Amino acid sequence: MGGMEAKDARTMPELLEIVGQDAAVARLQQAMGGERMAHAFLFAGPAGVGRRTTAIALGRTLLCERPAEAPNNGRFEGLSKDAALRQACGACRSCKLVAAGSHPDFHLVYKELARFHDDSDVRNRVMQGLGIPVIRSFLIAPAARSAGLGRGKVFVVLEAELMSAPAQNALLKTLEEPPPDVTILLIARRAEELLPTTLSRCALIRFALLPRDFVAERLIASGVGRQEARFWADYTEGAIGTALRLAEQGMYSVKTDILGRIAALDAGGDAELGGYLAKTTDTLADAAVKEVKQQDDAELSRNLAIRQAVGTMLELLASAFRDALTLATRANRPLTHADQQDAIERLAGRFDPTGLAEIIDQLGEYERLLWRNANAKIIWDNVVITCASAAPLRV
Repeated sequence: MGGMEAKDARTMPELLEIVGQDAAVARLQQAMGGERMAHAFLFAGPAGVGRRTTAIALGRTLLCERPAEAPNNGRFEGLSKDAALRQACGACRSCKLVAAGSHPDFHLVYKELARFHDDSDVRNRVMQGLGIPVIRSFLIAPAARSAGLGRGKVFVVLEAELMSAPAQNALLKTLEEPPPDVTILLIARRAEELLPTTLSRCALIRFALLPRDFVAERLIASGVGRQEARFWADYTEGAIGTALRLAEQGMYSVKTDILGRIAALDAGGDAELGGYLAKTTDTLADAAVKEVKQQDDAELSRNLAIRQAVGTMLELLASAFRDALTLATRANRPLTHADQQDAIERLAGRFDPTGLAEIIDQLGEYERLLWRNANAKIIWDNVVITCASAAPLRV
């Protein structure tokens, strides 16, 4: 695993230190203790709940020279009391190489690896998916070579749902009949986003959202204020990785400011708010491009970064109007934006349920238009008008 593949492999917990995913970890422990372990797994579940962390911890365990073992003693339901639980020792040469990001047999595979492809046409292409060039060069080909340290090879495919159909078809033989001691771990949000032929060749491990109180406490422990921590835990519905990322990006102050301005709108709108929203998303996009460059030494298309930032902002706004709809219909649901209940009450008082539902639908339509290359500044001007008047605009 060279420096170009060192994405998030350092400072990760070991397998038995994974919290909130006991069912998934128990399945993996059972698999490692069986006579014949699957050679391909699909880790499916929401982003930010520990799929990648668990995959890396499993990979370290499989490559470890002296895996640590301890009896189950009731920790995992469904496993016998004396079942051996295994995790990496953390001290052997293999473990140290993984921690250093230089293990020759541990490979993270992700779309940005296109930048390191031998073909200049592939290197210069903006990669929004996992195509055949990346899968062939960084998974299929190295899987066929001998292991550098002789303990097998592990490939962790991030965002596996982005694999094109041709890429998945090219991978089928390796999934079905991999070289000896090769383990492939696919990470995807939803299993159904992959081809049935791919799914049939993988053991499915499902990951659940984490308890919100647990997420809030972890955020507080990392230095996030209690009110903000509670908001991100509720907003992400227990996706701790997503909650931490949004908190680190400073999105809480952005959302509180914007929600306050949206709640104060009248039918005439706000001539400056659209520009402010566009500028804010540009700033977030620039930060995302810089972060990818610093962490992964990879290039994130600025256009793609802008689309992602606008999508995040639109979803935050939509969640506020869903809260307003909850109040307007007297539904028995907690408010996500309870930290700004006065703003939510103003929105609920300004529109009837039909108008609120129209705004939520329209915000979703703006995001769909965004991915069809609609101008972001025009979108934000329309967003302001929609939030002010519930006008069913089309751009």
